[in-house]
Amino acid sequence: MFKKEPKTNDATQKDDEITMDESAADDSVVAEESATETIKKLREKLKATEAERMEYLTGWQRAKADLINARKRDEEDRKEFIKFANERLIEGIVPVLESFELAMGNKEAWEKADKNWRIGVEYIYSQLKKALEDSGLTELKPLNQKFNHELHEAASYEPVTDEKLDHVITKVIQNGYFLNGKLMRPAKVIVGEFKK
Repeated sequence: MFKKEPKTNDATQKDDEITMDESAADDSVVAEESATETIKKLREKLKATEAERMEYLTGWQRAKADLINARKRDEEDRKEFIKFANERLIEGIVPVLESFELAMGNKEAWEKADKNWRIGVEYIYSQLKKALEDSGLTELKPLNQKFNHELHEAASYEPVTDEKLDHVITKVIQNGYFLNGKLMRPAKVIVGEFKK
């Protein structure tokens, strides 16, 4: 009726438990080593990914800065181009301005002309001069200044008796001009020369 189960020896049971514990311990050591190795690999991969991210970020920041700088340079170049785009046109109009000055400078002939005509010509001259000034043209008036070879062109030298007038501009033959601060044409002048 009743079946008897075989009796196991306590010692045998303890041996089996120890074997299982050792086997579990070996498995946990292996699992622990595997986990440590996996964590180590993941950390290395994370470091590599962070380095790559920094490389991309740095490259992107450089590219963005280069683009901003290029835009600034383009804007400055455009402004500079606009400033001097009309230089040839203005160079062509300056002789007309000088012709007006020559005509009005001849006092004898100028006084003989009809007064209303003179007023009209003077008005046209002032309009032309204002338009050129608004475009950035400024006149270089070097009379009684020290001669500067960068701004003046010496047409000739004339002897002077006063030592203070040595290398000083005594006459202006042709005015010089600046266009937006850049020398467009040097003034042609006569320079005093003192000799003992």
